[in-house]
Amino acid sequence: MSNIDTMSVNAIRILSADGIQKAKSGHPGLPLGCAAAAYELWANHMNHNPADPQWPNRDRFILSGGHGSMLLYSLLHLFGYGCLSKEDLMNFRQLNSKTPGHPEYGHTVGVEATTGPLGAGMGMAVGMAMAEAHLAAVFNKENYPVVDHYTYVLGGDGCMMEGISSEAFSLAGTLGLSKLIVLYDSNQISIEGNTDIAFTENVQKRMEAFGFQTITVEDGNDLEAIGKAIEEAKADTERPSFITIKTQIGYGCPAKQGKASAHGEPLGEENVLAMKENLGWPSMEPFYVPEEVYDHYRKIADAKAETEAAWQVMFAAYCQEYPEMEALWNTYHDPKAGEKAVEACPDFWSKGEKAEATRNLSGQVLNRIKTYMPNLIGGSADLAPSNKTNMADMGDFSKENRLGRNLHFGVRELAMTAMGNGMMLHGGLRAYVATFFVFSDYTKPMARLSAIMGVPLTYVFTHDSIGVGEDGPTHEPIEQLAMLRALPNFHVFRPCDETETEAAWYAALTSEKTPTALVLTRQNLTPMPGSSREALKGGYIIDDCQGTPDVILIASGSEVELAVKAKALLTDRKVRVVSMPCMDLFEEQSDEYKESVLPKAVRKRVAVEALSDFGWGKYVGLDGACVCMTGFGASGPAKQLFDHFGFTAEHVAETVRSL
Repeated sequence: MSNIDTMSVNAIRILSADGIQKAKSGHPGLPLGCAAAAYELWANHMNHNPADPQWPNRDRFILSGGHGSMLLYSLLHLFGYGCLSKEDLMNFRQLNSKTPGHPEYGHTVGVEATTGPLGAGMGMAVGMAMAEAHLAAVFNKENYPVVDHYTYVLGGDGCMMEGISSEAFSLAGTLGLSKLIVLYDSNQISIEGNTDIAFTENVQKRMEAFGFQTITVEDGNDLEAIGKAIEEAKADTERPSFITIKTQIGYGCPAKQGKASAHGEPLGEENVLAMKENLGWPSMEPFYVPEEVYDHYRKIADAKAETEAAWQVMFAAYCQEYPEMEALWNTYHDPKAGEKAVEACPDFWSKGEKAEATRNLSGQVLNRIKTYMPNLIGGSADLAPSNKTNMADMGDFSKENRLGRNLHFGVRELAMTAMGNGMMLHGGLRAYVATFFVFSDYTKPMARLSAIMGVPLTYVFTHDSIGVGEDGPTHEPIEQLAMLRALPNFHVFRPCDETETEAAWYAALTSEKTPTALVLTRQNLTPMPGSSREALKGGYIIDDCQGTPDVILIASGSEVELAVKAKALLTDRKVRVVSMPCMDLFEEQSDEYKESVLPKAVRKRVAVEALSDFGWGKYVGLDGACVCMTGFGASGPAKQLFDHFGFTAEHVAETVRSL
């Protein structure tokens, strides 16, 4: 290691330690232990351009161990990303700073994904690698590899303990994602001490079994060995690669090196000074970096810019030779692609005349729009025939067929959702994921990340209530709708018929910053005469009365028809029926609109929904009532279950009369 390389590596350590110490909060262990590996990767192997952080063909880097965020911020600062200044590093973990406690996508320039929940970055990295492979198959021509980049992800023992990493890497190996390179920070330390207390498996053997090339670097400070391992990983064009880098947590700090206490607390002022002395740092001044180090990083960044410049020349020639591919590229990368696809699709808005399950109707919409939206890609957690999420004649994405647009995630709901996030983060694709609604529990942590990041991933959740029937309470969702409705920046759409299902898909495909869940039935639903595109407002009057109503019935999904039937029984009252397919969208409407649908003066209100009543209180108020589930379901034919649990027009009418 040359002197300037040593200084450049140690600059990452110094800035990280100083930032954490000033904040009196943070995780110094990973940045100190992984500084050499990160420097070698970013300086000598990774294609990126600090002057153009959104360059489409850049290599992606995800810090799955997001608690080590000061490593990433130090790199971004030293390379000159987004004007991330020394002052920003000094404001680490402070309110409104560019350097929050964990990396946040869209908040700090150069951060490719929001990470923190351990293992999440591993799943998102697999999704990014899938996106790269698919887009390369779509766009690359002979002598024009316009999509040709790697996805690197760095994580530690905690990431490897989390089940999501095994789910994701199992599929990555099956798919042969050779441009996925995992850097494993193997320091054998977790918060509670040595990993032997809970984690003694042979990780390399596990990854080998998944279908990865496995490489080991014995010394995490040996730049030459790390560089050789990365090039060896790139050379394998059949398998993804897993590089175990044996590091020491808190390296360079004599009192903390190799100890669990280095993980999640500042080193302490005396220990920071001792570390600087131990590393031979030329100044004890906080955040000091020699100008020669900054010059070195600038030279590297300039060389990276030249790599992009060469790509831009190639891309311009590609567009000239293949104008039809340039047009397709622009379509894939157009944020308004969904809106334009719906406008181009002549039969997107259809009005069915027969009773059908909304899962079937959703599948029909998906297959109508697929031709007009060529970058639409997605699949299910081994449930496509039930979820109706297969796009006919679009092929299956696999190791042998990268052009396929149907994804088979296997029974891996958690990793599936992370991969969906990764594909969306990569850019160029519009992804959807699917499973039974009751298993949205398995998707929840990554759905939460979708919402935090502002990634408009589409979720297709079918078998939405006790209408599942014979499968019983394990498969009948109750509290899941309330759970997802509680998520900020997350639209939950439960349509009552074909028109509302089309509205749900329209909302999902045109959303730019908000993920959308389509919650769909197994059982057939009757087309509602009053349903309309007003569903895009989240809630609207689907069946009204003359004048001011005495009572308002509010329902979603399969219970809208039930509410309309109950109204027909209440001949002695003026009843309005409101369809509420999406509370979230309704809340985004003007106060005037909401008052026109649910006037405050009408206090007699009944909510009807075959799921938990949690969340309906704000609409029915203290004077209202709910016809909802108050416990778990049961096993039996759907019709019998609806009768058993009181979801009949007669019971709804009785509830109204009791107010």
